Amino acid sequence: MNWEQLLSLKRFGDTEKRLRKLQDETRLGFEVDYDRIIFSSAFRCLQDKTQVIPMPIDVGSRKDFVHTRLTHSLEVSVVGRSLGRIAGKKLLEKYPYLKEKHGYRFNDFGAIVAAASLAHDIGNPPFGHSGEKAIGAFFKSGIGAKYRSELTTKEYQDLVDFEGNANGLKLLTASREGVPGGLRLGYATLGAFMKYPKESLPKRPTNHISDKKFGFFQSEKEMFIAIANELGLRKKEGVIATSYYRHPLTYLVEAADDICYTIIDFEDGINLGFISEDYALEYFIKLVKDTINTKKYNQMTNTSDRLSYLRALAINTLINDALRVFEENETEILSGDFDVALLDKSRYEAQINDIISLSVSNIYQSTEVIEKELAGYKIIGDILEVYTTALMKLKTNKGATYDELLIKTLPLQYQDILKSTYDILLNVSCYVASLSDSAAVHIHNKIMGRHL
Repeated sequence: MNWEQLLSLKRFGDTEKRLRKLQDETRLGFEVDYDRIIFSSAFRCLQDKTQVIPMPIDVGSRKDFVHTRLTHSLEVSVVGRSLGRIAGKKLLEKYPYLKEKHGYRFNDFGAIVAAASLAHDIGNPPFGHSGEKAIGAFFKSGIGAKYRSELTTKEYQDLVDFEGNANGLKLLTASREGVPGGLRLGYATLGAFMKYPKESLPKRPTNHISDKKFGFFQSEKEMFIAIANELGLRKKEGVIATSYYRHPLTYLVEAADDICYTIIDFEDGINLGFISEDYALEYFIKLVKDTINTKKYNQMTNTSDRLSYLRALAINTLINDALRVFEENETEILSGDFDVALLDKSRYEAQINDIISLSVSNIYQSTEVIEKELAGYKIIGDILEVYTTALMKLKTNKGATYDELLIKTLPLQYQDILKSTYDILLNVSCYVASLSDSAAVHIHNKIMGRHL
């Protein structure tokens, strides 16, 4: 892979090549991507989607804030911007022709990574990490399993392993009536967004990080291939599937996400009382012992101030370490031979693992989180059952008035019963995934006949 091609400014529908040196410096194409994402309805919906800890907070917290998917995504984009800018500066020193011949600047790298980071959770369903599993369970062991014979193997796998990353690509790129190409983001941004540039089968064919999950549904396969070809992503050899190695900047997007959820989920757990303050501060100090100003730290009498100081130091420490790994392995990353996440090579791997282990036991497996996930399974399953049943009945001319009324409650783009079984089932799944937590609860109450 080569950087000139990887930094393509092309957008869906372009008939001429966009040149970096001809860009308006006051509003670069890469920066336009960030704006389009942040003003999209799909992004705004993240404000009411659970990150890890459910809302409303009812655990007797002294504080009234917890991260949602939206605040998490904003913070990941800030960290991603820093990672991209610093990496970009190093890359331009290593490949001066990118600046001298083509006009690229270090801010371009920051803008690409920031935009991709901003969108990284845009396709995730409601109710936290259980949302994807709930959709998959409906088709694997629930009512939806009866449609298996009507689907190809890969189509069925798209549903039983419903993937937020693939749904994100669909949201960002899918054409609608009068809206060709979705948000029409630059291909460099879309490439950096695609953490798992492969289709749903085969599952985990190798231990390479890019094979951990899948990144596009069969419905977006053609679009994915067009993006991959434009960017010059390296196709995996010897694999009987559509599968590529990552865009190098994807590693920075992933690192930004890993840094934020490791540190900030932990911080939320402390603020909400899931983790002892003294115990947690000790964990943070282990991570920042080489950079902490002990005198400054000891002058802080407020625990919140101490925690904020340690959090900032921890994020900065991990940013610098991730950049070290990226720079040292840039050649392998470009060739596709770097097969792990950047933080997997971190000097602070032991400290990171300690923090994650404590978060898993005290936060992710807390009663509040588990109860929210259980409710999510029930709500998502019920909504999927009602809508898929109604749509499939009408598709086969077996529907009743109730079914006709029901599908009228769906947005217009999800009402089409002339599509294939796969498209209908996938569209309903994507509709459910687009719902916020409270919207899913509200719709569930309506279809179950409550609160009329």
